[in-house]
Amino acid sequence: MSRLIVVSNRVSAPKDPAAGSAGGLAMALSAALRKYDGLWFGWSGETVETFKPEAQFEDRAGVTVALVDLEAQDVDEYYNGYANKTLWPLFHHRVDLTEYERSYGEGYERTNARFAEVLAPLIQPDDLIWIHDYHMIPLARDLRRRGITNKIGFFLHTPWPARQLLVTLPYHRRLVESMFDFDLLGFHTREWLDLFRDYVASEPDIHGKLLANDAMEAFGKTVQAGVFPIGIDVDAFVEARNSALGNRTYDRMAASSAFRSMIVGVDRLDYSKGLEQRMLGYEQFLHDNPEMRGEVFLLQVTPISRDEVDTYQDIRQRLDALSGRINGEYADMDWQPIRYLNRTFRRDQLAGVYRAAKVGLVTPLRDGMNLVAKEYVAAQSPEDPGVLILSRFAGAAEQMGEALLVNPFSREELSDAIKRALVMPLAERRRKWESLMQVVRDTDVGVWRDDFVASLRAVDPQ
Repeated sequence: MSRLIVVSNRVSAPKDPAAGSAGGLAMALSAALRKYDGLWFGWSGETVETFKPEAQFEDRAGVTVALVDLEAQDVDEYYNGYANKTLWPLFHHRVDLTEYERSYGEGYERTNARFAEVLAPLIQPDDLIWIHDYHMIPLARDLRRRGITNKIGFFLHTPWPARQLLVTLPYHRRLVESMFDFDLLGFHTREWLDLFRDYVASEPDIHGKLLANDAMEAFGKTVQAGVFPIGIDVDAFVEARNSALGNRTYDRMAASSAFRSMIVGVDRLDYSKGLEQRMLGYEQFLHDNPEMRGEVFLLQVTPISRDEVDTYQDIRQRLDALSGRINGEYADMDWQPIRYLNRTFRRDQLAGVYRAAKVGLVTPLRDGMNLVAKEYVAAQSPEDPGVLILSRFAGAAEQMGEALLVNPFSREELSDAIKRALVMPLAERRRKWESLMQVVRDTDVGVWRDDFVASLRAVDPQ
């Protein structure tokens, strides 16, 4: 059986496969690599004064990882710059926050070429190569230039932007053209794939053709594409929920909310998550329903991310101020309406928190999928499940229609949904949860992983 080589910006293979804090995606890919005797390749997270085209190898819980150190300039221009200041906001429809610096684009091209220089000698003739996310879009092109003819797949973990927004990106055509050096492109939802196909078919001078079964032809090449909705490792998450720490956390949170209903939101600090709009919608609920003040509280868990990027420092300050203002206006001597935490918690702890929450509030302004929505559902008690409120602009909304779908830009819709969730009868909550839980099981991360690998293996090479 051929090896599978997983390539991502930063290697996240867990050193301990039983670690509760390990991400579901990392664990799923690690399992795939053990199954296929594979290799995980990516940035080590470390910087060096001078780049050396060589990899350092480690064994992490039975997975071989190949790590590459980058120069500080690479990290600044490629990662902090083009990836996080240009592509990330653009792909999330935030053109107002997108920074178009020529040096960022040059660093992005240079660093991907460096990855290809190190990776190419490690590839064996029968290897399958699976490249992940917007950080590494040109990598297949750079590998092809070095003579690699293996099947190469790409999966985008973010949304794909509308054509009218993508064309604001300098050299947008070159970026899309490099994607035709892959054999298979994977997207979370039909919407993201259709937006990509719209660009290929509609952008002048490309003369792209849409073929059967979501294949496309452009730039003298053909690429296969497909929808592969990612999920969580359901069994592992249920195990975490039922673990000793998961149960202790549930007992603790249930006790603290014995006389009040807990609403929970868990998101890393990012403007795409709609955190300001969420707090304003919750404030609207408090304003609209004075009789329910003191009977609910919002627990918002928001670990800090990308703190070296100015935009993220700004949003942190705004959220600190907003949560403080709402608490100052509405709190009582024995009640605080918002508990706002900038901490990271283990997965089993979060499972206990989700289980105790009457409402899961997942309201990004735009999101590739959003696995918190699926984790919240998986954590619920079948006998007395909570209610999921989900943004219609999250990729998960395409699958999870039994959630209360909302427009996160509307304070009134958020306020109304929170009240409906809190007063929803048990029979309706059970019916919705059973339907949502079936979706979560049907789209387990193992299904996603195996479907993509099988599709890549089956695609006809260019």
